[in-house]
Amino acid sequence: METLPERFADASRFLLGVELVSTRGTVVETRAAKTVEFAEALAAHDNIDWVSITDNAGGNPQLAPAALGELIRSEGREVVVHLSCKDFNRNALESEAWHLATLGLHNLLALSGDYSGRGVNGGAKPVFDIDAVGLLTLLAKMNAGMDVTRPGAKRNTRLNATQFYSGCVVTNFKLHENEVVPQLLKLEKKLACGARWIVNQIGYDSRKIHELVGWLGQRGWGHIPLIGNVYVLNPRVAKLFRAQKIPGVVVSDELAEICEQHASSPDRGKAFFLELAAKQLAVYRGLGYRGGYLGGVHRIHDVDRVLQIEASFGEDDWREFAREIRFSRPGEFFCYEEDEATGLANLETLNPVLTQTGDKTRNVTYSYRFSKFVHGLMFEEGRGLWNTGKKLTANAKDPMQGPGWMRFMEHAGKSAMFGCKDCGDCSLPDIEFLCPESACAKNQRNGPCGGTRDGLCEVDDFECIWSRAYDRAKFAGRAEHLLDHAPVLQDQHLRGTSSWANTWHARDHLGNPVEVPAPSDPIPVTGRST
Repeated sequence: METLPERFADASRFLLGVELVSTRGTVVETRAAKTVEFAEALAAHDNIDWVSITDNAGGNPQLAPAALGELIRSEGREVVVHLSCKDFNRNALESEAWHLATLGLHNLLALSGDYSGRGVNGGAKPVFDIDAVGLLTLLAKMNAGMDVTRPGAKRNTRLNATQFYSGCVVTNFKLHENEVVPQLLKLEKKLACGARWIVNQIGYDSRKIHELVGWLGQRGWGHIPLIGNVYVLNPRVAKLFRAQKIPGVVVSDELAEICEQHASSPDRGKAFFLELAAKQLAVYRGLGYRGGYLGGVHRIHDVDRVLQIEASFGEDDWREFAREIRFSRPGEFFCYEEDEATGLANLETLNPVLTQTGDKTRNVTYSYRFSKFVHGLMFEEGRGLWNTGKKLTANAKDPMQGPGWMRFMEHAGKSAMFGCKDCGDCSLPDIEFLCPESACAKNQRNGPCGGTRDGLCEVDDFECIWSRAYDRAKFAGRAEHLLDHAPVLQDQHLRGTSSWANTWHARDHLGNPVEVPAPSDPIPVTGRST
């Protein structure tokens, strides 16, 4: 059987993956019968290249994707298993990865994940020990063969290398510049940390779809296989998307009104929504994406109908569809100027805003500038108070805490200014002096998650720290370098100790930067039309 990497390397055919949403309960549950039936039909379908199985979609408990994945894999169909960080710490993620490798499920889509939903007796506590960047780093280390220390052993043991083919997700369907650009910068970090292919988030704007092609090509990532997300709408889901009830997904007022109009038709718009999905597939094909990712379907008949409609289109019809599927929102930010001839992005004309230094906004505070000054005074190696601080903490009764008076100053000052949670492995200088523990529901240290709602956190109604950090970095003329620090895998063993002392003595992530092994096999250059 041809593997997924082999299929992605062959640019002669447009690929198709179909999403399978897992179910709550075992596969013998009555309610699971339709899911299993759909899974079996997908496994038997000749025109489907892989089946992609969700991991507790929406943060809700469901059957682990490996259970359905093993069933589909046994039928000879390639499987992609979603693996997210919301419910597992890094040890459990590694354990699950070994489990999947043992089952022969090597294709993984690495996700930070939605915020945890309801479980038994109420809401579940989210984990987010690491994020998608950290997970991709872990998988890259496993692919390189991990060195581990066993209890009582005198030397490390090298484990057998895994063969994970890891993918990632990105969304540039955001409203503001300080949402869009950090998403794209984080995508580049995901690729640098081992992602071999990309799925874009659900969106209905061909110009934004085209922009992703241009950004990757101009930033040196044009050879990465890019998969276009096509979600088959229905009136109920369109309302949820319009209200931004699904993290990271939005439907414009214009498209939502069209969906409402079709809801009154005899088939509640079914024919319209399937045709819209087919047109999106055609646009992705025309723009040079390696394949499509079809979601929102639960019957094999609907998959077949989308494929039949798409097959009936002419070779250049996608250009007309690209103009038709332009459901942006008022004031939405674009990275490139518009090509008036096509309605797509003019990839030769970068938005001039991106090359300008930012203005002093409400996010560029006196507290921020004072913090930068103090950091330069105390925490630049060999300069200012660095040597003094290092000496004082080394000679303290407890070197992990430092002198009592200094520890009091650190905790009191950082608590008052940043809401410090005393993690001991501080990321304030990484995030333009914003705390990911006190001000980010998912503790995102390597860039934003994809769930923001017009700049606001998906969980709490305050501005995302990464949007604020982007404004600060742009004001300082270093927006492009916002994520140069990644990847960060916070050391939980340092919790409750002095982050100042840990910085001075190279115990934190700043003193122990994560090394990401290079992939053993290069990604084939397949080319992409624009």
